[in-house]
Amino acid sequence: MAVEVGSQAPDFTLNDYNKQSVTLSSFKGDKPVLLVFYPFAFSGICTGELCQLRDEFADYDGQGVQVIGVSVDTPFSLKAWAEQEGYQFPLLSDFWPHGEVAKAYGVFNEAAGLATRGTFLIDKDGVVRFAEVNQPGEARDQQAWKKAVASLA
Repeated sequence: MAVEVGSQAPDFTLNDYNKQSVTLSSFKGDKPVLLVFYPFAFSGICTGELCQLRDEFADYDGQGVQVIGVSVDTPFSLKAWAEQEGYQFPLLSDFWPHGEVAKAYGVFNEAAGLATRGTFLIDKDGVVRFAEVNQPGEARDQQAWKKAVASLA
């Protein structure tokens, strides 16, 4: 079951595509975080979703929101993908232990070995204010994310 609105977001530390550690709780008290789980780098729907995030990054950054992408890909593939697409937000590798953070958020598909499309908006206090889970093949409507961000103000 996915992490629910109103609950404390599970803390984690994962490496980004430069093998730098990123810890969710390091943003606590500073800025809200939009946590975007996705199945795989370089796949069609994921690329479309993250390119939309890239193109509309100012909508989140302007509100002081830290955007973070998470998948079970290796840091090496995430780095190649980020460079190819010009993503200006961290992509974190939940590769090993495989899908551990996705499991903590209730968005790991054990049979397929991937994260489903889970989106969580976490406020400055570490509380989940928006949660949405879409299945593989089901693209997300990012307008709902923007409404959730606006409601934090």
